[in-house]
Formats: sequence, C-alpha cells, structure tokens
Amino acid sequence: MKNSKDVVVLVGSGSIGQAIARRVGAGDHIVLADLRQEAADSAAKILEDAGFEISTITVDISSRDSILKLIEHAQQFGQIKNLINAAGVSPSQAPVNAILKVDLYGTAVLIEEFGKVIADGGSGVIISSQSGHRLGTLSEEENYKLATSPTEELLNLDFIKAITDTLKAYQYSKRCNGLRVMYEATAWGKRGATINAISPGIIITPLANDELHGPRKDGYLKMIEASPAGRAGTPDEVGDLAAFLMSSHGRFINGADFLIDGGTTASYWFGDLQYLKATH
Repeated sequence: MKNSKDVVVLVGSGSIGQAIARRVGAGDHIVLADLRQEAADSAAKILEDAGFEISTITVDISSRDSILKLIEHAQQFGQIKNLINAAGVSPSQAPVNAILKVDLYGTAVLIEEFGKVIADGGSGVIISSQSGHRLGTLSEEENYKLATSPTEELLNLDFIKAITDTLKAYQYSKRCNGLRVMYEATAWGKRGATINAISPGIIITPLANDELHGPRKDGYLKMIEASPAGRAGTPDEVGDLAAFLMSSHGRFINGADFLIDGGTTASYWFGDLQYLKATH
C-alpha cells in the first residue's frame, strides 16, 4: 500500500458526490472515479485545491471487470472505508438499455462487490432518485426478484426485459437501488458496515440548471413552486444527510432509503402535484 490511509471511493464526479466527499473525506485518500476522465480530472482539481488528497480512475459501472479494477486501484492506498455512488444516467440522456445497464445492473454490482471489501466501521451511500418512489406498487414477487436475484440475472427478468420507455426504465432502476440496498445490508452488516440509499428530488446542479433554463423549464418551475418546500434542493443538503448516515451517529441505520425531495413525492401521491401522475 502506498500510504495506508482510509479510502473514500466516489463514483460519479458531479456536484452531489463532491458535496458528500467534502464532508467525509478529510484526511483520507479519495478515489474519484468517472466514466469520463476529463470529468474526474475537473472534479479532482476542485477537491485538491480545497486540500483533499485525490487520485482518479475511469470506471464503467455497467462492467463488473471495470468495478473490480476500481477496487484494486483503491486498495493500493489503504482500506476502503466509504463508498459514495453518485453515477447514473437520466431518462433524457440515454436509451432504455443503457439506463438499465448502468442504473439498475451496474449499481447492484457495485453494492455487491464493495460489500466484499468494505472495512469494519465503513459505510456506503447510493444516490438513487425520487423517481423510484413514483413507481406504482409492485407485486411481492417482483420486489423479491429485484432485491435478491443474482446480479447477472437482473437484466433478464421478464418484467425488466419488457420495459420500452426510458422513464419506466429509470423508475424501475431506482426502485431496484433501494431494494438492493435492503438485500445487501445483511452482508455489509456482517463486515461491521452500513449501506443506505438517498433519493433526492430536484437538486440544483449544472445539469438541473440547464433544464430550468431550457425548453421544459415551465413544467419544472411549476412542479417546484407547487411542492411543499416551494424550492429546489442543494447538493449540500444531500451532503449533510449522507454525512450523518456515514458518521458514528448513523451506525444504527442500515438498509434504508431516504427521500430528500422537499415533500415532492408526498405531494405527487396525495397533494397538489397529483396532476403529474397523468404524465408519469
């Protein structure tokens, strides 16, 4: 090992992942992994300028081999104490197959493989989405299969292969994230570690800002204004929640999925945002 520090692995170099890493990575070695090297380098520069020790690596979480190479790289620096997964693709960014391979299968493999190496006292946080909470009730069999199927069989489940819509692919993926976190909590717990999911609503990031100034801005602004909070969230608010879950204060929390959406999902089902159901 190069210097045997605790290691924080951040997958996905966006604003939310950076906000979490800033809160849990001081004094540790942060491995910043992204599909695009230029994105990893850009985020690394920001964090290095703020005093953090960083190394970067490219990773494609839809590939188990790529994930294993990420783990091998991280272990050069010490024991893996924290996993932050903020990687993913949205319904407007990618086709159905890509969403399912990255957001559903890739995330499940990431949780599985890091669960084999996570340090005692360690913790993982998976950034999911409020979209997983907008999917209607699944059958008990569907829930069980999403939670417990061997990772290599997930994309071959009949009801997953039947998905043709990108939003549905995203919603099923995010529902699966929460279920895999519940399933893998047992294995993580046996290593003295915790694994939880966070499901943000609309959080102001560069990508979200583009949407709020783009052709669909009116719909987004209406949804935000009609939500109980009456505003969008910030990466720092998600970071604060993640920091709590990954700290000594969160050790009794394992296998959970936390909505942080300003009450938007509550309003979607029962409040002023029920009109959205017709479009979802």
